[in-house]
Amino acid sequence: MKKLALHWKILIGMVLGVVFGFIMVRFDGGKEIVQDWVKPFGTIFINSLKLIAVPLILGSLIKGVSDLKDISKLSKMGGKTILIYILTTVIAVSIGLLLVNTIKPGNSITEKTRIELVGNYSDSTQKYKDEAASQKESGPLQALVDLVPQNIVGAASENKNMLQVIFFAIFFGIGLILIPESKSKPVKDFFDGFNEVILKMIDLIMLAAPYGVFALLAALIVESPSADLFKALGWYALTVVLGLLLMIGFYILLVFIFTGKKPNEFIKGISPAQLLAFSTSSSAATLPVTMERVHEHLGVDEEVSSFVLPIGATINMDGTSLYQAVAAVFIAQAFGMDLPFGVQLGIVATATLASIGSAAVPGAGMVMLVIVLAQAGIPEAGLALIFAVDRPLDMCRTVVNVTGDATVSMMIAKSEGKLSDPNVKNWDDNYNVESKK
Repeated sequence: MKKLALHWKILIGMVLGVVFGFIMVRFDGGKEIVQDWVKPFGTIFINSLKLIAVPLILGSLIKGVSDLKDISKLSKMGGKTILIYILTTVIAVSIGLLLVNTIKPGNSITEKTRIELVGNYSDSTQKYKDEAASQKESGPLQALVDLVPQNIVGAASENKNMLQVIFFAIFFGIGLILIPESKSKPVKDFFDGFNEVILKMIDLIMLAAPYGVFALLAALIVESPSADLFKALGWYALTVVLGLLLMIGFYILLVFIFTGKKPNEFIKGISPAQLLAFSTSSSAATLPVTMERVHEHLGVDEEVSSFVLPIGATINMDGTSLYQAVAAVFIAQAFGMDLPFGVQLGIVATATLASIGSAAVPGAGMVMLVIVLAQAGIPEAGLALIFAVDRPLDMCRTVVNVTGDATVSMMIAKSEGKLSDPNVKNWDDNYNVESKK
């Protein structure tokens, strides 16, 4: 009997988790049983992935940068990577604005529903407003200041400080390039071995993926608000999902145009990472699987994937930026506000920059959305209008974030001559082995 592929196991776990959640909510005490005895296993699974996120970025980036052996090569690849990431983010925001202005989902929100939602989620809304307030009070160059950590150990202790960890890893890798090879070789050998250990840990953790996503989905179902609230926000959710699907189609088109990879091959290669991204709502937690799929199944050289993907997991949040654009205009529509073209252009710029600084963890987009709303003069209390459906949409937009990272890595690999066909490569290796015999 053929062994079931990982992505099918994950998909089965997701479906069973949803079914189990719906069954448990029909029983008295069912919600509490799921929260107390099932959800913790999902939390453990996410924590185990987050546990290796920082070591993975340190090991893979230092290895990736030092393997370049040339500063000019580093700046060339880095410049192209960041430029493409920014361009795809601007396109994502523009698609979101086009859809929300065409569909106008905010017109379906009634006064009664708005009051109910604000009352139900005012506490959660205030939490995000307080976190964002401290960021808004900082100066225009605070983002640059925050990029450089005072203490790498302290920075590595928080997953939300991924940019600082990336800065240190790139800086460290550049240092390895600039010193004599006789001095750098022992350090490089250490990080090569360190990276291999982390990848093996990923393999072990992924054995539990189907069970982890089962627990996560079951908990999500039993903790969801009433169906009436979801129905009231159905048009908003549909607008976001439609925009995210268009972005997936855009990525497939880019991959086909720039690399010649067929759509079904691309989706098959990246689908396990997409499913895991959907379950965890975290680009950082999904990063280990994304790197494995892109390298082993899409033919991206490890030199490129270990450099492009960790950066993308932090600064390339196309799904998040699209959602922020739709959410901002939706809230304005719900409050009866008509946003002029100039204000919406401001949303494009703010959402793009906010997505770059957004942490690759669940719910981070809500914090950055407050800044987008403030820039556009939209009431921040409107966050409560979308909080009810934020978690499911967070899962969907994380899929787009991960797919975007994979797309850009393939484009960069093709431009650097580092993209191969995994099947052809394996055949060549086997052929060479047989020839030597």
